[in-house]
Parts: sequence; C-alpha cells; structure tokens
Amino acid sequence: MINEERIRLMTRMASYADTEGRHNESIASYFRSDYVGMQVLKAVICATIAYMIAFAVYIYYDFETFMINIYKMDLWDFAAKALKNYVIFTIVYCVLVYIGFTVRYAGAKKGMRRYFNNLRLLGSMYSGREIQIK
Repeated sequence: MINEERIRLMTRMASYADTEGRHNESIASYFRSDYVGMQVLKAVICATIAYMIAFAVYIYYDFETFMINIYKMDLWDFAAKALKNYVIFTIVYCVLVYIGFTVRYAGAKKGMRRYFNNLRLLGSMYSGREIQIK
C-alpha cells in the first residue's frame, strides 16, 4: 500500500535535491571560514578591477582638463586621495560580501541539515519505527 506521507516527503526531498540542493551541497562542503574567505578574496580582486575601470573612466571623461592641470596639481596628493578612495571602496565592498556570504553559508547548512533529517525520517518510515526530528 502507498503511504502518502512518505511520498510527499520523497517528493519534497527530490525537489530540494534538484533545485537548490546541488548548490547547497557545494557550499556546505567547505568550512565556513574557508568558503567566506574565498569569496572575500574574489571580492577584493573584483573590487580592484572595478575601481581601476571606474578610475580610468573618470580620468578619460575629463581627460583634456586633467592633462591641462596635471602640471599644476600635487600628484602625490592626487595619488593619496585615489588610494584612500580605493581602500574605502574595497573595505565597504568586502564587508558587504562577508555578511552576504556568511548568511548564504548559514542558509545552505540549514537546508542540508533539514535534508539529512528528512532522510533519517524517511529511513525510519521504511523500517517501521517513527523518530522525532528537531
């Protein structure tokens, strides 16, 4: 005889495994510090590239004025301001990435824990004994 509760559970588990389960499994295979650290390192690289592009566009946009004033301005001060802006941009971006990927990792671990609890529940349904899942 078909057990409807067991079928619902298997359907829910198959749906999870096909959609977000694969993604969560790849995330949960890392330690939290390794996963978040790798994402923050990628963010530093991306922030550096993005800042370089934005800085180049800023210079290119008003290139004529920049070239006229290049001999009048203090280049060390200009470079210090650009470096300060780069550091601020990178730190803010990395903090946001850290928070976002920490939340994503926690969600992936929670989803995987729920999936494994459902596996245990399904196994107990087949063995004939019921267990409580917290």
